[in-house]
Amino acid sequence: MASLPRIPANRAVRGAVHRHEHLTRQGLLERAFTFAFRGLVYAQIWEDPEVDLEALAITPTSRIVTIASGGCNVLSYLTANPAAITAVDLNTAHVALGRLKIAAARHLPDHAAFHRFFAQANRADNIDAYRRYVAPHLDDVSRRYWEGRDLIGRRRITGFAKGFYRTGLLGGFIGAAHLVARLYRVDPRVLLAARTIEEQRAIFEDKLAPVFDKRFVRWLTDQPASLFGLGIPPAQYEALAGADPEGSMAAVLKARLEKLACHFALSDNYFAWQAFGRGYGEGPAAPLPPYLRREHYAAVTDRIDRIDIRHANMIEYLDTMPDASLDRYILLDAQDWMTDAVLTRLWNAITRTAAPGARVLFRTAAAPSLLPGRVAQETLDRWEYCAEQSLDLTRRDRSAIYGGVHLYVLKR
Repeated sequence: MASLPRIPANRAVRGAVHRHEHLTRQGLLERAFTFAFRGLVYAQIWEDPEVDLEALAITPTSRIVTIASGGCNVLSYLTANPAAITAVDLNTAHVALGRLKIAAARHLPDHAAFHRFFAQANRADNIDAYRRYVAPHLDDVSRRYWEGRDLIGRRRITGFAKGFYRTGLLGGFIGAAHLVARLYRVDPRVLLAARTIEEQRAIFEDKLAPVFDKRFVRWLTDQPASLFGLGIPPAQYEALAGADPEGSMAAVLKARLEKLACHFALSDNYFAWQAFGRGYGEGPAAPLPPYLRREHYAAVTDRIDRIDIRHANMIEYLDTMPDASLDRYILLDAQDWMTDAVLTRLWNAITRTAAPGARVLFRTAAAPSLLPGRVAQETLDRWEYCAEQSLDLTRRDRSAIYGGVHLYVLKR
């Protein structure tokens, strides 16, 4: 892959997040979030790829554009055999991670090495594999990122020898949450000993739920900066808090964690293992994202060249594309960040570039779709909102942290 120019990420993120003047309370919070967002945020993406694959109904002619984030879902979409995937992201670390995964899929010798690198991600031999198989094939910008040093002087690539999923803003947030729980003599890992969903619920209600009622926890979660580790900017924090009638963030987080802990079997939910165990489970039966499963390895590696990862803004990328040239759009929860003017630009660009039958999938912190009343009705009239299917997708999204999963289909 050829070297690519470095884009000023801070400026792009500022444009997406900053809505208020510098010296206002909200303005200060927005700028603090921008500072926190400069590095790796998501070592693993937190949108359920199996829900995505069902909603998107990908075909061999599908041309997908998505936000890259941790790159897991980008590779997982290959299992459905699309024609092409373009993944864009404003975060340079996410772009570097996506390109690392592509290079690893191309050049690691077998599934065992690929699994060890990304499913275990805590083995010293991963660094040897990186140097021997992956590094020579990385673009210059991504290689500089991984061989550069973090804030405490460690080369970033060594995260794959020490527990990569404990790194990044989200990994640090989960670690801090474990620490707070231990202050109340609760070890979140106890949930992973459950053998049935009934046992999961009993452990949650006895051990974990009471932590959210502690005065310090209620105070801490009422501070918007406390959720920067979830990648939640101030505007999205407000939407999330609004999911509780009394605006209690502790109550919202408790409800979301209850779904994660109690609604899905541990044998089928790798998000629970990440939240309560800070990594994937061990053994051949441990749940994994589709791209890491042995049965999908050949499909992922055979199709890996269909992915193009770009350090770019979604709207600016769409503005370069011809009319009716794309048919699958995945926006993650990025619209929660957006002003009405930016939402309008985005949906105008999506509608112009959408081929017949195109699908748009996104998530929101609150339950309802955020588009009505914010995007022009004449634009929304071009799209069918799949209300019942969206509710069903939300119910079955194993990551459990979003209030709503929303699917729109272009009318024919």
